[in-house]
Amino acid sequence: MRKRTWVVALAVFFLLLLITGIAGALRDTAIFYIHVARLYSQPPDSRIAMPLVNVRKQQIADTWHAPRGTDRVHEGQDIFAAKGTQVLSATSGYVYNIGENNLGGQTVSVIGRGGRVYYYAHLDSYAPRLQKGDWVTRRTVLGYVGTTGNAQGTPPHLHFGIYTSDGAINPLPLLSDRSQARPPDINGTRTSTRPRVVNRRA
Repeated sequence: MRKRTWVVALAVFFLLLLITGIAGALRDTAIFYIHVARLYSQPPDSRIAMPLVNVRKQQIADTWHAPRGTDRVHEGQDIFAAKGTQVLSATSGYVYNIGENNLGGQTVSVIGRGGRVYYYAHLDSYAPRLQKGDWVTRRTVLGYVGTTGNAQGTPPHLHFGIYTSDGAINPLPLLSDRSQARPPDINGTRTSTRPRVVNRRA
């Protein structure tokens, strides 16, 4: 009888842990989407910062809508730099996704003003402790230039894309050269919301 009571108590304990964990995750997800809703209500940035330090806008060869195979076009800009170069957020916003896919390899997506999603692909690695739901600024390091995904065998570069509710737009006209007056923030500024959200493909 005593053993049965102990088993029931243990089962109730784990049930409470499960319920509490689910409630916490739902709360964090709700908070995240409230923040995102606020961003959607704001006008999108008309100027964004170059994601790489020491790369100027005039150095970028415009690869927007260049053919990629026989069935698609390039939906972004390739910004070449040495492997391991810091990739900084082009704008303030919330980390929407950190993950891998076949085309982009290791990627980070950030939601900014106007609900635009800024997509950073072919990363060699992610910034330490970067998590979904983190608030980032133009000084936050997201990761490091690499050749993951379908960039294997090419010179290291960042694929940088911008997605709106109507589809991809060309990042190049929005980019502005980055000031080097302040050092980047490797750790970033965190929020308490770290929900799991849907992955966005390249």
